[in-house]
Amino acid sequence: MDIGIISSRYAKALMQYALSTSTEARLYDEVRSLERSFRRHSNLREALSNPILGIKEKMQLLTVATVGSGELSRELGRFFALVLRNRREQYLQYICISFLNLYRNRHHIATVKLITAVPPQRTVWERIRKKARKLLHADIELHTEVDPAIEGGFIVELNDYRLDASIATQLKRVKKQLIEKNRRIV
Repeated sequence: MDIGIISSRYAKALMQYALSTSTEARLYDEVRSLERSFRRHSNLREALSNPILGIKEKMQLLTVATVGSGELSRELGRFFALVLRNRREQYLQYICISFLNLYRNRHHIATVKLITAVPPQRTVWERIRKKARKLLHADIELHTEVDPAIEGGFIVELNDYRLDASIATQLKRVKKQLIEKNRRIV
């Protein structure tokens, strides 16, 4: 079976379960935390795919990756048990991404990623959030990232669009133009 089909079916099932138990918001927060753990720790997926670990150890690993030392919701715990029992743990990261997309579509939430060379001030952050909310007519999840390699300016990623107004990119364009111009002269 295709990874996309498996992950979307499990994500839809989790969404329906969350709706029936009125725990949508809490599951969204927990699944978002787990997805962040998958992104930060690439070996988490490898550990879950390890056949030597039993279901109990994998469940503990997922709990720590999701809520740390906190308490996992009963609903997500039951979902993890279902995934582990059906041996679908290698698809869990994709299931998380599918669930987050379903939740965001249902609640009209857009994701915006702002990459800057230095940490942005709170006023700038709020201004971008208000502008994006006005343009998209949706709630905004704004994530910021500091990347000194862009040297200045900013990069905004809005859903599937990317606006690169960084100094590093502008310098590359100027360099490319100068090289092209010099080639014509010689």
